[in-house]
Amino acid sequence: MSGLIMVTGATGALGNQVVEFLLERVPADRVAALARRPEALAGLVERGVTVRRGDYEDPAGLAAAFDGVAKLLLISARSFTDAKTAHRNVIRAAKGAGVRHIHYTAVQRRAGSAFVIPQATEWDEYTEKELAASGLDVTVLRNSQYLESLGKLIGELPPDHSIRVPAGHTPTALAGCGDMAEATAAVLATDGHAGHSYTLAGSRAFTLDDVATVLGEITGTPVTYQDTPIEDYVAARTRAGMPEPWARFTGAWFQAIAAGEFTPTDDIERLIGRPTTSLRAFLTDTAADHLPRAV
Repeated sequence: MSGLIMVTGATGALGNQVVEFLLERVPADRVAALARRPEALAGLVERGVTVRRGDYEDPAGLAAAFDGVAKLLLISARSFTDAKTAHRNVIRAAKGAGVRHIHYTAVQRRAGSAFVIPQATEWDEYTEKELAASGLDVTVLRNSQYLESLGKLIGELPPDHSIRVPAGHTPTALAGCGDMAEATAAVLATDGHAGHSYTLAGSRAFTLDDVATVLGEITGTPVTYQDTPIEDYVAARTRAGMPEPWARFTGAWFQAIAAGEFTPTDDIERLIGRPTTSLRAFLTDTAADHLPRAV
């Protein structure tokens, strides 16, 4: 398919890496990046990438930005925004501009699950219905929680080296953002994906007990995991200075792990031709982030 391949949210962690992996697969003059602050992507312009300003809340601006675009990666809007309106704006502007194929990043959910992560999964069903009604070619990429997000949510351990989150003891299969980005670029760079969905999760499951064990082995400091009631988790995070809505939001991601939402798949491995980043490899790179700092 000729025309530009545009990545929205190109200054974000996922979008920026998708652009980089696309540049390994297609010529730079076929790649376009959309951002609210295009000046932040000056380096991409120097490399031959088309960079355009676009805001999900500005339908007219989106219509202009999508000119000449054949494939569009719609990265889900930020949490605590009007994502339904934002996604509708993108879809309608894309159709009006002649975009032929939209790839949408949803959140992975267990088959048949009714579990909802507020400000994350609650708008996926709406968006997919809008996409189905658009008449455009559609590919849905169902992304697990990022390994990196898990690391950030665990954060620095308390002096007793315990991980206290409401994740239960259910196996989960999270993938690294880089692995997801590489798989997404592989889909965008090739044809034949219309009408298909891919679940971009890790290929090997682990529990939070495993996280504690592996982190302890890497650091030489015993680490324990304590499954924590959600209200205790929220109270602890708010005492540490986190706003309560955000504490409940992060807690919901751990509850999704407990509910078994993030199951293993081999979609990433098949798309990129190698195994996904392992828990041990990820924790080896980030272990220092979790050790209590010396006073």
